[in-house]
Amino acid sequence: MRIEDVPVILGGITIVLGAAIVWDAWGPQTIGPMRDRRRRERANVDPIGEIAAGFGIAILGAALIGTGWRYETITILIGALCVLVGALRNRKYFREALMFRGSARRNTDNTSKKIGKLRIR
Repeated sequence: MRIEDVPVILGGITIVLGAAIVWDAWGPQTIGPMRDRRRRERANVDPIGEIAAGFGIAILGAALIGTGWRYETITILIGALCVLVGALRNRKYFREALMFRGSARRNTDNTSKKIGKLRIR
């Protein structure tokens, strides 16, 4: 394997990853159990944003494969713009996924603390 083949292989993997994201966005939007145990309502993933991000990733993979061609800069800019649009359309979902982890997502302010001996289960 020559060193010139590495961007082609990485570009192919990136295109397949982008195609998988687009395929997931076009599929049915059902997730998880019927009854959610969380107190806070889940943020939904925007399918248009997910499709835009998937196409952007696939375009960036094509730019990796086609190094040294005439429209490489434009391809990279369009791919980055598609990924940015997809991320902005799903910013509510990303905010929830990154900020509300563990005990921070449970509303513990309303619970009263028990005084006395703690019971071990």
